[in-house]
Amino acid sequence: MGTKGEGNRQRIIDAADNLFYRRGYNQTSFQDISDATGIPRGNFYYYFKTKDEILDAVVCSRITELTVMLNQCESETDDARERLLLFSNMLEYKSDDVLQSGCPIGSLSTELAKDDTELQEISRQAFVLLRDWVKQQFKVLGLENADDLAMDLLAKMQGVTVMACAFKDADFIRRSHQEIKDWINAKTLN
Repeated sequence: MGTKGEGNRQRIIDAADNLFYRRGYNQTSFQDISDATGIPRGNFYYYFKTKDEILDAVVCSRITELTVMLNQCESETDDARERLLLFSNMLEYKSDDVLQSGCPIGSLSTELAKDDTELQEISRQAFVLLRDWVKQQFKVLGLENADDLAMDLLAKMQGVTVMACAFKDADFIRRSHQEIKDWINAKTLN
């Protein structure tokens, strides 16, 4: 695929990502993506045969973005506790988006959990990446219940995003983020 083709493919992925996040996967049509990109709907089939293929590309794009963010946490410090605190900062860095539409990963996973198993599995991949990374940080700190702690941290962060979005409450994000940082410190400082 040439440069123009790769550019069009990426425009489709970016538009679909935004639409899936803002509207939902099931509420987004090929026509909606076409309208957002200006690429004729008939040309989509050159890049993607089905909407499920677009979903897969969107999830892969999100995983790439998350991997970059996690690598940045790792490059900033060798201390696993500090890495977890940096990771939790995502709540405030993304607060405008959270207030408008919740968490892109959580929203998609919740929506697709009601659909078939294959779509649910695709959407869960981003959470698997995050769970494994967070678990690894707790393991490095010598905590035996690292998987439980990883699930607890992700659940706390998801709960904040749901409630902040529901009530459009930026102060709730800030307060809850501080509580999450306090929880991380309580679990990891010996």
